[in-house]
Formats: sequence, structure tokens, C-alpha cells
Amino acid sequence: MAAIEKVKVVVLGDSGVGKTSLTYLIAHNKPLLSPGWTVGCSVEVKLHRYKEGTQAQNTFFVELWDVGGSNNHRNTRNVFYQPTHGIILVHDLTNRKSQINLQKWLAEILNQGSTNPTFQHVDVDPEQFLGSTQIPILVIGTKFDLAEEKQRKNQYRRLASSIAEQCGADEIFVNCFQPRSLAPGTSNSVKLTRFFDKIIERRYYSRISPFTDKRRAIPPYIMATSTPLSNNKPTQYMSPRFYHMD
Repeated sequence: MAAIEKVKVVVLGDSGVGKTSLTYLIAHNKPLLSPGWTVGCSVEVKLHRYKEGTQAQNTFFVELWDVGGSNNHRNTRNVFYQPTHGIILVHDLTNRKSQINLQKWLAEILNQGSTNPTFQHVDVDPEQFLGSTQIPILVIGTKFDLAEEKQRKNQYRRLASSIAEQCGADEIFVNCFQPRSLAPGTSNSVKLTRFFDKIIERRYYSRISPFTDKRRAIPPYIMATSTPLSNNKPTQYMSPRFYHMD
């Protein structure tokens, strides 16, 4: 039996936005009844069928690296960022600050390893994410059930779209305690599947260099690696270490 290849997705967002519940829901299709605080990083693994229902269908493992959002670990969590094949940015729909802070989280992972002590305040150039050759990003708003009707339709949707549009990314809103939020056939499920397929496509099937314009290149230690079809040997991963405190 052939080994199953894998890709790594880093899940980022403020502490308390529901990243742990979200990654558990994605991986197991059921809610996490008693979520705890993540200290460091925890990893969930999802078995994903790439291009399901087509002749190109194949099976891959998607590793979801839930990185703790505490500021106390800001200087050490960059060890979890290498390599990164895809990014999920998570915010709480009832917490406007968590939406605004997505810009800082994106800057942090793009500038990890920088010697500049103010790297977390660097603005992200939206042009880095335009086009079909950049690292895939998905924006997810959690606690959809707690957001008021006006906030869901107006203020929060507009704010979430801002970062998603800058990155050329899809966005979805979920209630992590309701499996139907990601039920097969729903718009959320379609966008999530498309996101995973895009990561796998660029990691294992793309023949094109991900950066044709070096002036806009994301640092090589986080970009999605392009692997020719004739050489699908994956990059060696840092062994997952679990620092999940229940």
C-alpha cells in the first residue's frame, strides 16, 4: 500500500476565538464538547480526497496546526510555521478586535525569522496574494450563532471581507458546535474542499514556479512548494509536538 502524502495548514488567530474547536470539527465532523486552551500548538489530522469524483481523485492527509494565540508565546511560536503550505485565519464574529488582528497574524507568519523587533506591525502587501501562484489562505469567522442579525449582515461581514479580499481568499462563517456548519454540499463545505484542493495542487502537482516576480516573493520558508509530477517526494516535516492543555 502506497504511503499517503500530506500537507500542512497553519491555523492562526487570537486566543479564545475557537481555533481548537474549529480544527476538531474539520478533522472529525463533530463538535468538541469540552475545548481547552492551547499552549504552544496542537495538531489535528484530516483525511481529504483531492478532486473527489474525478479521474484525478487521490487521498491526502491534511495536518491542521492549531497555534496558541497567547501573546506570552509570541517569540517562540514561529517554530511551528515551517513549512507552511496553507493558512487559515480565524476570528470571532462577536469580537471586532479579533478581526482587525488578522492583519497582524498574517504579518507575523510572513515575517517570521525577521530580525526586526517590530515585525508584527508590518503592513501586508495585498499584491503578495493576488493571482494563482501564491500560498492559499482561508478566512473563517467563528461563533456565528452568537452574532446578532445586524452584525452578521453588515458590520462583521464587511470587516471579514476586507482581509479576505486583500488575500484573494474565500471566507466562511461557522458555529463550531453545529456539524451542519460544514455539512457536505453546503457553501462552507465547498469552499473548504476547494481550499484543501488548492493547497494539494500547488504542493504536489504544479509545474510552475510559485513566484515569477521575485520582488513580491514570500520568504521561501513559508511558500507553497511546487513539486513536479515526476518527483513527488515531500519535504521533511518537523515532528509535531503537542502542547495542548485540557
